[in-house]
Amino acid sequence: MGALDGLKVIDLTQRLPGPFCTMLLADMGADVVQVESAAGDAARTLAVGEAAQGAAYELLGRNKRSVVLNLKSDDGREACLRLIAAADVVVEGFRPGVAARLGIDYEAARSRNAQIVYCSISGYGQDGPYRDQAGHDLNYLGIAGVLDMTRGGDGQPAIPGIQIADIGAGALSAAVAVLAATLHRRRTGQGQFVDVAMLDGLVSMLSIHAMTVLAGGPSPTGGRALLSGGHPCYAVYPTFDGHLTVGCTEPHFWRNFCAFLGREDLTPQMWAEGERSRAVQAQIAAVLRTRPSAQWLEDLATVDTCVGPVNSVAQALADRQVVHRAMVRRAGIDGETGPAQLGPPFRMSATPMEIRRRAPRLGEHTRSVLASVGYSDERIDDMRKAGAIGGE
Repeated sequence: MGALDGLKVIDLTQRLPGPFCTMLLADMGADVVQVESAAGDAARTLAVGEAAQGAAYELLGRNKRSVVLNLKSDDGREACLRLIAAADVVVEGFRPGVAARLGIDYEAARSRNAQIVYCSISGYGQDGPYRDQAGHDLNYLGIAGVLDMTRGGDGQPAIPGIQIADIGAGALSAAVAVLAATLHRRRTGQGQFVDVAMLDGLVSMLSIHAMTVLAGGPSPTGGRALLSGGHPCYAVYPTFDGHLTVGCTEPHFWRNFCAFLGREDLTPQMWAEGERSRAVQAQIAAVLRTRPSAQWLEDLATVDTCVGPVNSVAQALADRQVVHRAMVRRAGIDGETGPAQLGPPFRMSATPMEIRRRAPRLGEHTRSVLASVGYSDERIDDMRKAGAIGGE
């Protein structure tokens, strides 16, 4: 049994933040029903290259069921509200105000189910001057100061290779908030509205950097701030054929690293700044450039220090630690060997997260889900003919 067995979730999201959140809930055992339009979740076609078509949805749609409803029709809206009436949680990712216009916002939901936990994920939140402004991950990163903290060697802001706002600030924040609200309801019987803004999540992640400013210190800038490459002990260094990460923020790790390189004289320079830091980093780089990354890592394996590779995505998926932790899986989807999948991101000893079901076909479960909330076969057929529902 999963930790969330019996929890019923209606997923009104698409693309990445909401679907990743509900994927985590589904992996933990929740019964997640994704409500899609006739066009389907945009993640179904999100890909770079034809061979990867649908690959993203294989991840985001796993362990879920799919229902196609036309939420702009009266019957489609009513069907959605009947699903909500029988559910515990709703997660939606519309722009603020859209759910209200469709008649499926929190007020409409709690009129059918007073105990509902209703989570809205948006870029800027449900209020404020940016409430109605469109945005994507990159926009939120820029406003939150993250891009200024992420600069390349040329000093220009660099776009992170993963969607920090969508997943870290949006999906993970929403999952934590939903679980907390669900615990509150189990104790008190009270549902509630959960407002998750990706910008808020990013600002909270500024953590030590924001606290520096709030304490009266200077605004940190990427490449010069703490833990951003401005100090020799925490930087990325070139090798003969690639790069190594050095994260030796504790004195003994840095001391061991310098001793390994035969540069004990650099030990006092671990927190050097500015030109002095650049000079120290150049000296370390000169040593590391003499050998391939694999050779350095092999020799460093016996040294108590914090050094690692800069893997490509393909290399990361094949990394022996990643493989050992079963972060890439094929078995366990509908009891058969399925396409390669990323594994759940954490382990639970008593209630393990599982990949029980492949990603559904668009609308694959429309009939069975609607039947579970009282619709007859005849009524379902009539609604399909009228264009209120779709799928199978």
